[in-house]
Amino acid sequence: MDYFHAFWVGGLICALAQILLERTKMLPGRIMVLLVCLGAVLSFVGLYEPLAEFAGAGVTVPLMGFGHNLMKGVREAVDENGFIGLFMGGFKAAAVGTGAALIFGYLGSLIFQPKMKK
Repeated sequence: MDYFHAFWVGGLICALAQILLERTKMLPGRIMVLLVCLGAVLSFVGLYEPLAEFAGAGVTVPLMGFGHNLMKGVREAVDENGFIGLFMGGFKAAAVGTGAALIFGYLGSLIFQPKMKK
């Protein structure tokens, strides 16, 4: 049942993002930012953890999981360092994922040689 819950919750998130993409004038970047912010807000109000326990990878792998990771890092850094933790916690928590995305994106661009559309 874990796989089933991960599949339908993750699919619902993707379907909602696709509906926003097709029915509104929102650009893909704004929808991605919306999902990251939604994950951070759900984490802040305490709803993300129960949702993650229920849906597993269906909620932790998409962009909402990145928002939760940022919020968790900020919360831990504020507990340790006080106010300055607001500015350093997100960077510390997301450094590995962001670094990997940059490195693999660059390697992908070397292999596939992307071209700009006219």
